[in-house]
Amino acid sequence: MKILQIGLPAAFLLGLVLAGKAPAGDIFPYPIHSKRLPNGLTIVLVPFDSPGIVAYYTIVRAGSRNEIEPGLSGFAHFFEHMMFRGTEKYSPEEYNELFKELGSDANAFTTDDYTCYHTVFGAAGLERVIEAEADRFRNLKYSLPAFQQESRAVLGEYYKNYSNPSSKMHEKIRDTAFEKHTYKHTTMGFLEDIKDMPNQYEYSIEFYNRWYRPNNVAVLVVGDIDVDRTFGLIENYYKDWEPARYDPAYPVEPAQKEFKQARIEWENETLPYISIAYHAPAFDPASKDNACLDILAQLVFGSNSPLYKKLVIEDQSVEYIRSFVPTRRDPYLFMIAVRAKRDDRIDAVKDQIYAAIRDVRENPIDPAKLAAIQSRIRYSFAMSLDTASSIARSLADYIELTGNPRSVNEFYKRYEEVTPEDIRMLARRCLQESNCTEVTLTGVKK
Repeated sequence: MKILQIGLPAAFLLGLVLAGKAPAGDIFPYPIHSKRLPNGLTIVLVPFDSPGIVAYYTIVRAGSRNEIEPGLSGFAHFFEHMMFRGTEKYSPEEYNELFKELGSDANAFTTDDYTCYHTVFGAAGLERVIEAEADRFRNLKYSLPAFQQESRAVLGEYYKNYSNPSSKMHEKIRDTAFEKHTYKHTTMGFLEDIKDMPNQYEYSIEFYNRWYRPNNVAVLVVGDIDVDRTFGLIENYYKDWEPARYDPAYPVEPAQKEFKQARIEWENETLPYISIAYHAPAFDPASKDNACLDILAQLVFGSNSPLYKKLVIEDQSVEYIRSFVPTRRDPYLFMIAVRAKRDDRIDAVKDQIYAAIRDVRENPIDPAKLAAIQSRIRYSFAMSLDTASSIARSLADYIELTGNPRSVNEFYKRYEEVTPEDIRMLARRCLQESNCTEVTLTGVKK
C-alpha cells in the first residue's frame, strides 16, 4: 500500500489517499532502523516528529498460544502482572516512582500471540527507562507468597471479565471451534487452570526462563530519539542478557469437517447474543488471504452493507452486527458477533446472516464497492499513525507476527492486489457450513 511520503503537506497526502492514489513508497511513511544483538534481542527504532515524547514498547513473542502443557493455561497473561513485581535493584514501589517522576505510567497487555509492555515518557528520561526496563526483564524476582497473591488476583480478574455475556461468548466459541490448538483457550486461560495456578510456582519460573529471553523479545522505540545514541544505550544495558532456546511443538488443529453448535443459558436477564466463526488462514504477508477476509468483513457486515442496513436500521432486530478477522501466527477464526433485541428474532437473524454469506460465495462482487473499501482501509491506516504511541502500537503487531516490522508494507500491498474473484474464491474455501461454529446465548425471563 502506498500512501505517505515524509515532507509532503498533510492535506495533499490526505487528498491522495481519499482519491485512491498514493505517492510512491511504502504505506508506513517513517524510517525504520533495526538491528539484532548477538544475544538475539531485536531493536527497532522509528524517529518521529513528537518533540520531547518517546514511546517505549517491549514485545515478548509469547502469548496464550505458547501455553502448550495441559492444565497450565493463563501464564502469559499472569506474567503481564508479575513483571511489575520488581527486582533486587528496583522494588515495585521504586519502579512506579521512577515512572511517576518521568510523568509516565508503565502498562502492559497480553494477546494470544504476544505480551507487550509499554510506556510513553519525556525524551530526557530515555536512558533511565532503558536501564530500568533492561533490569526488570533480566532480573525479575518474586517470592512464593507474592506469586500466590498475584495468581489469586488473576482469578478475581477472570470472574470480573467473564461476568459479561460477550466475554463468555468469546470463550465458548473458541472452546467449541478448536479441538487441539492452544487457541482453544482465551488469553485468560481455562478457569480450572487459573484456580490451580497458586500451586504452580515452579512452573512459573520455568515459563519465565523459556520465553523472557532476548532471542524472543523486541524493543521498539518511537519518537524524539537520536538513532545512534538509542542503539548504543539499548545495547549497553541489554547485552549481558543471556539467550535461551526452547522450541515447542505447537498442536496442529485438524480441519473441521462438520457444523458445530453450542448454547449458553445465561443466569440473568439479558438480550440474546449470536456468535458465528469460520476457521481462517494464519497471517502471511505474502498471501492475499487475510486482506481478502478483512475486505469481505466490511463488504458483507460493515455499516454500509445491505445486511447491516436490513438488520440494524430497517428491521431493528439487532443492536449490532460486527465481523472481525484477528491476525494470528497460526490459523485462527473469521468471527461474526451479533446482539439481537428479542429471542424470537434469533432464527430469522441467523437465516439472513447465512444468506448474505451464500450471496458472497455465489455472486459477483461490485468492483466499485471493493475499490471504496480498499481506499477506506488505506485512509484509516494512514490517519492512525499520528502519535508516537499509535505508531508503536501498530508496528508491534507486525513485529510479533513475523519478527520483521517492515512486513507491514508487504501486507498492505496485498490489499491493492485483491480482486472481486479473489474474495469470492476465499469465501467458497472458508465460509462453508462444515467449517462453521455457532454459539447462541439467551438469558432468563423475568
